[in-house]
Amino acid sequence: MQIIIGLGNPGTKYALTRHNAGWIALDLLAGSEDWKEEKRFNSLIKETPGYLYIKPLSFMNHSGESVYKALNFYRLIEKHFLKGVKKEQNLQDCLYVIQDDLDLDLGTWKISQDSSSGGHKGIQSIISHVKTQKFTRLRLGIKTELLRNPLPADKFVLQRFSDQELKTLKTTIEQASPDFKALL
Repeated sequence: MQIIIGLGNPGTKYALTRHNAGWIALDLLAGSEDWKEEKRFNSLIKETPGYLYIKPLSFMNHSGESVYKALNFYRLIEKHFLKGVKKEQNLQDCLYVIQDDLDLDLGTWKISQDSSSGGHKGIQSIISHVKTQKFTRLRLGIKTELLRNPLPADKFVLQRFSDQELKTLKTTIEQASPDFKALL
């Protein structure tokens, strides 16, 4: 089972905001129809053979709770550690996270593996809950001129994409998809 997480925030208020780039990407990759609520994971999910797509409903900064619950349910997290020493698990072959990235310009993307959160609170929540940073991430750039001007990052990520920016994001997702899907 491959778990593909799209990071974002629930509710129409956040639907087309920069912080919801992960949800927007999942809708393009898996389709925007037929998502169902899964209370066990506090998420919206969509299943296809071999894949589980997840949109956590726990808000960005608590995404790790939903991710941990899904990984635990599918027995993808080891529970036993030798002699009480916690070993870091490698989840690069089963956990894939799609996120917004303030360090990358809108229209760019990067695939990362085994890297720190870089200050992204949703990613840090996942790392904290699953106790490893060894998973694969598709980082979608959202930085624009608005951020380069004195606009606080926490306000910027909650702004809606303009129509042109949304078009650029969708094009970026389409360009990144073949490389990202090759990792699945």
